[in-house]
Amino acid sequence: MSALPTSGREWHLVSRPNGWPVPEDFALREAPVPAPGEGRVLVRNLHFSVDPYMRGRMNDVKSYVPPFQLDQPMEGGAVGEVIASNAEGIEVGDHVLHGLGWREYAEVEAGHAVKVDGSAAPLTAYLGVLGMTGLTAYAGLLETASFKEGDAVFVSGAAGAVGSQVGQIARLKGASRVIGSAGSDEKVKRLVEEYGFDAAFNYKNGPVAEQLKAAAPDGIDVYFDNVGGEHLEAAISVLNVHGRVTVCGMIAQYNATEPTPAPRNLALVIGKRLRLQGMMVRDHAALQPRFVEEVSGWLRSGELKYDETVVEGMENGVDAFLGLLRGENTGKMIVSLAR
Repeated sequence: MSALPTSGREWHLVSRPNGWPVPEDFALREAPVPAPGEGRVLVRNLHFSVDPYMRGRMNDVKSYVPPFQLDQPMEGGAVGEVIASNAEGIEVGDHVLHGLGWREYAEVEAGHAVKVDGSAAPLTAYLGVLGMTGLTAYAGLLETASFKEGDAVFVSGAAGAVGSQVGQIARLKGASRVIGSAGSDEKVKRLVEEYGFDAAFNYKNGPVAEQLKAAAPDGIDVYFDNVGGEHLEAAISVLNVHGRVTVCGMIAQYNATEPTPAPRNLALVIGKRLRLQGMMVRDHAALQPRFVEEVSGWLRSGELKYDETVVEGMENGVDAFLGLLRGENTGKMIVSLAR
């Protein structure tokens, strides 16, 4: 057995961003790597996830999840190989999914590590299409938005990890029409040609309300919101009576330094009897077995496609996160440390 590492690199938040984060808000530091304590395992991380919600954790405000602490390693989904175990049921060589990303080595409580099978799917899939983002899409559409066959669905941020799955699941479940918005003509083309959306538009090419109305002449029944702002206002304007909105993310305002205006047409919620509901994926854990079974089947059959944008190298972790906020990813953004 080779000697265990004594130190490894980890990304720390060193100042709280004001508006858009900048590289100077972060530091890559060397830190000691402890041997695993009782009931714990030591994991060499192979891949870690960067996600939009992490921007909110950089603010020192009360929220559904504690903020990142200054001068401490950040956290997030990661998958890696167990290199030392002091816990029953997890052996050296197992691959596990856990929540201590943003570092090369993680000492993890065994109860917070889930074994995954790299022969059943690529390890990175457990951070995306078969992981938290995939369950977010599945639960947000089918449970929170109460999707039913024949619904017309609009998805913002549709080329991202969550949005691309929402649109495809809606199509597979019998949507009458699936519409997506994205931030480049290349992404729009991919939504239609690869993911099977019926229509898509580049929100940078003109007012969202006008483009959405043209793409959905008969209105929409479900809006899956990853963006907020102008997109939410546009969706409210074209939602049909008894339409439903899953509010999953509002990336348009994550970096705002001034209060953002609410949709100016909220009064329509009354007459249309709309339902706007926020969602947290952790509230839908009971769906996990059904989600894995159904999505795995779609992956095997080729009916559901997914993309990953992989950034190589621990030293490029912050660049990957900032690129995610700028919309430079197609599908799931992942930092790979495999070597």
